Amino acid sequence: MISADAVLVPILPEVILLIAALLVLAVDTFLGDKRWLTWVGLLGVLAAGVAAYWLAQQPPMDVQGMAVSDAYTTFFRLVILSVTALALLIAMNWLDAHGEKQGEFNGLLLLAAIGMSLMAAATHLLMVFVALELLSLSLYILAGFEQERATSGEAALKYLLLGAFSSAIFLYGMALMYAATGALDFAGIAQHASLSPLFLVAVGLLIVGFGFKVAAVPFHMWTPDVYQGAPTPITAFMSVGAKAAGFAAFLRVFVGTLGVERAVWVPVIAGLALLTMTLGNLAALRQVSLKRMLAYSSIAHAGYMLVGLSAANSTGTAAVLFYLLAYTFMNIGAFAVIIALEKQGEGDVTLSQIRGLARTHPLLAAAMAIFMFSLTGIPPFAGFFGKLYLFQAAVQANLTWLAIAGMLNSAVSAYYYLNVLVQMYMTREEEPPVLRWRPVLALATGIGVLFVLGIGLYPDVWMHLAKLGMKALLG
Repeated sequence: MISADAVLVPILPEVILLIAALLVLAVDTFLGDKRWLTWVGLLGVLAAGVAAYWLAQQPPMDVQGMAVSDAYTTFFRLVILSVTALALLIAMNWLDAHGEKQGEFNGLLLLAAIGMSLMAAATHLLMVFVALELLSLSLYILAGFEQERATSGEAALKYLLLGAFSSAIFLYGMALMYAATGALDFAGIAQHASLSPLFLVAVGLLIVGFGFKVAAVPFHMWTPDVYQGAPTPITAFMSVGAKAAGFAAFLRVFVGTLGVERAVWVPVIAGLALLTMTLGNLAALRQVSLKRMLAYSSIAHAGYMLVGLSAANSTGTAAVLFYLLAYTFMNIGAFAVIIALEKQGEGDVTLSQIRGLARTHPLLAAAMAIFMFSLTGIPPFAGFFGKLYLFQAAVQANLTWLAIAGMLNSAVSAYYYLNVLVQMYMTREEEPPVLRWRPVLALATGIGVLFVLGIGLYPDVWMHLAKLGMKALLG
């Protein structure tokens, strides 16, 4: 007889997040000042972080063959909890400006974080699917949270319809994988994997399911409209958190479980990486909306991370983990600046609205410049070392052509990222922007700047953490 305590200990951070989510929803009924709900959520995230740190000191623990708490899970918990905390901070500014219901918003955000974290811990395809649905259902609602704006409802509907198709495809892949191997747990799949036609079709369908979640081409169609239409804090949250969760499961299934069969899937992933990088960057060149530009940029960055997945080696796996950590802070930081600049009811910022920003708000412009430099991959910022490690892994795996394509794509991306700096520093404002600025938003932006610089100046420290996660995955 296994006690409930023994089962729940390995997933203690997720249990704490669930308690925090339920507490936020319950307390919402009694609190007059709803802003306190965000601090309740942040305390839950902090407590979950403490639990994750404690579990990191323990030997790996399994949950009935469905999930595991190891160094790999711990790394992604670190990323996901960071994303959640920053999203809660930047949402305070947005919620005050828009007068939205804070209890439901914060509760759903915490539930989505639980889904993300369980995807990273999952060692069974059923757990991956359940976590994926918990994450997706929460994000469908959050994407349409800004009810007075039609584009928000449109974003939620598009995300729901295309997400339902991708979930069905992923479920078919699970069914065929069970038919081919007789197992749904990762250890059983690895043991009974074969190159039968049924197995190959199952692998293909799983790639489609994961490809949708990480916004890889050609499964990216939802991304620009959903990112532009959704409330900006949710766009920031899903652009990093959903991508991190998707890659956490993607790496565990393909590199950790199907590594022996890499000759089957590596060419497919490498092709997706090339398409994703190229289309994302080329489409971003012509965008005037900053949210839409960052949506296509997010697609391109998924392509860079697929380069590391294509390498299918220890260097590539560690590089993907490092890049996700760096991407967390530089991307959410950029969205924090957008929240400060956007006008109520518009939900977006155009390039024309940031003209001359350096003259009127020099610190905000400097923060945005740091995020743009890092996203471009310019040293000594975090994004440079992330791309360097990814491309090194591709060269080691004899995918030099893919590394060259990645470098060329980085050069292309410099045009639209640095164009933001041109607008801020080299043009005059048409109308000085009125900032919707609160100390918590300044705090979130400052944290983003601090980590982008810290990861860039001390990459070895963070790469060491990524390697610990990689070793837990690859044994």
